[in-house]
Amino acid sequence: DGPGPNPALDTLFSSSFPGFLLHSLWYSYLQASEPNQGLPQFFSKAYLDDQPIARYDSHTGKVEPLVSWMEKMEKEDPNQGKKGNEMKSVLLIFLSESHTWQAILGCELREDGSKGGFLHYGYDGMDFISFDKETFRWVTAQPQAQKVKEKWEDDSGWSQRNKVYLETCIEQLKSYLSYSKEALQRIEPPVGTVMHKTVSDKVEVLICQAFGFYPKGIQAIWRRGEEDCKYGTLLRNVAPNSDGTYYVRLIIEIDPKERDLFNCHIKHGSLQEPLVLAWKENPEEKLQDWGWRTKLESRLVGWGGNGDFAVYPSPAIPTRHTMPTKPRPRNR
Repeated sequence: DGPGPNPALDTLFSSSFPGFLLHSLWYSYLQASEPNQGLPQFFSKAYLDDQPIARYDSHTGKVEPLVSWMEKMEKEDPNQGKKGNEMKSVLLIFLSESHTWQAILGCELREDGSKGGFLHYGYDGMDFISFDKETFRWVTAQPQAQKVKEKWEDDSGWSQRNKVYLETCIEQLKSYLSYSKEALQRIEPPVGTVMHKTVSDKVEVLICQAFGFYPKGIQAIWRRGEEDCKYGTLLRNVAPNSDGTYYVRLIIEIDPKERDLFNCHIKHGSLQEPLVLAWKENPEEKLQDWGWRTKLESRLVGWGGNGDFAVYPSPAIPTRHTMPTKPRPRNR
């Protein structure tokens, strides 16, 4: 499938609070000074709402659609295949000796009608330099990027070219949305679960997990009684599953004596009312539906294997408002 985007650069693509993001489009690019172990010298991949929709590499020299609606778009708009070559020509400018350049370019439309864009360059696997199209300035992430910053800011044409890339991205996003409308109109309600970890006699951790939902926009928060726990909650960014749905988790430290006061509130377009979950310790009520448990574990990719901590699944007792609505078209 070719090399993907660098994890260090991926962290740069963190949206605003997930409930406000409507749609996003972003591209990852990798350019090596020479082919390595059979890998292409240039590789790119496009993502709509975090789902891969097309790829391009220097071996094939053409765009490969990854979803059916992209195939239709390719036939109706042959110019789509030229877009990979445009960024390839840009990255080739920088290569000297044995080095690797990466770029992540993207844009987003939000529910309030506002727009956003980002353009980051990486060098030999490091976050290196990014472009601010509002100020026409370059922002360095490494000391050695200072000379590059000075050179690029002296070249007004180069900055203008990058600004055009970002502005074109929004138009491209709207075009993709018109072709993918049917695929993006599906709605999948979130499934919720609460997990628990005892840290000490005075501290324990509650983890609220919502998974299997689509579209991406979701709002989730821990509450102590009627009070929102905005500042005591660690919110992990909404992330995609391999099946095209999303998941998110919220972690909070609490006093065990106050455990019964805490509820996890989840709002999503597929739900008539918020999904409200609470941890209820019940040794006799185990996870007997192993098919459901296998589905849960298969979706929690990497959980527990990254040095976090072990967690214990709860039956995730719903307290109220848990019935999803029937799938319906999203309002445009």
